Amino acid sequence: MKSAGIRYTMLIIVFLLISAFVLTPSTAVSENLDTLPAERLQTVVTGGLLYDKWWKELGIAKPASIHPSYPEIGKKRGTSTWRCKECHGWDYKGSKGAYGRGGHYTGIRGIRVAAGTPEKRVTAILRNKSHQFDRLPQRALQAIAAFVVYGQVDMDKYIDRASKKAKGDKASGGRLFQTICARCHGADGTLLNFSGDPKNPEYIGTVATRNPWETLHKIRYGQPGEQMPSMLALSLEQQLAILAYTQTLPLRRHQ
Repeated sequence: MKSAGIRYTMLIIVFLLISAFVLTPSTAVSENLDTLPAERLQTVVTGGLLYDKWWKELGIAKPASIHPSYPEIGKKRGTSTWRCKECHGWDYKGSKGAYGRGGHYTGIRGIRVAAGTPEKRVTAILRNKSHQFDRLPQRALQAIAAFVVYGQVDMDKYIDRASKKAKGDKASGGRLFQTICARCHGADGTLLNFSGDPKNPEYIGTVATRNPWETLHKIRYGQPGEQMPSMLALSLEQQLAILAYTQTLPLRRHQ
């Protein structure tokens, strides 16, 4: 009887450990959009676009002043200080991530801690004195909240921080890129120059090599105010494959 009781106790402990792992918000919710109904995915996608440049996605005038809560130690000025990503980072880790130093450093923590929290709580935070996003319509705030709660991934699992190399299959990524992305970006990724400066061009290969976190975010959510589609319909493995392939594309256009 005693051994049976011990076995029963061990089974309970194992069950609790498995449940804790499976139901942890940061793994089960924020990295598994399959938990959401299909009609909710568009809200998450919109939130990911607003996290980038909300005024461009909403088609409204961009703010010209510096954000009232932007830290004095920050090096940015004007409109860019209103971008969510400017403080919280493309990897969503703020001062603990890629923006932990350099020209984008603000000392502000990321949004990873908010993954899996109630959406209403995130919406309220967006309206508070620090964020001051009550100027945005309610639907926009709800979309950003949905992105924060459900749309994040822990990028350190998929992108090596030291080398910036993506952990994806380049071969399958190439097939996806050439059939989905090449129509706009070109077969070698140099059809679009993001900088607009012919002397200092930025192509998809340039950005993917220099800032893979931004590239993965835009693979997943698209470009604000543009026709670039979200790739959330693809698996995360396929998204990473595209990222890995784009890191092989040329940094300069061949003449």
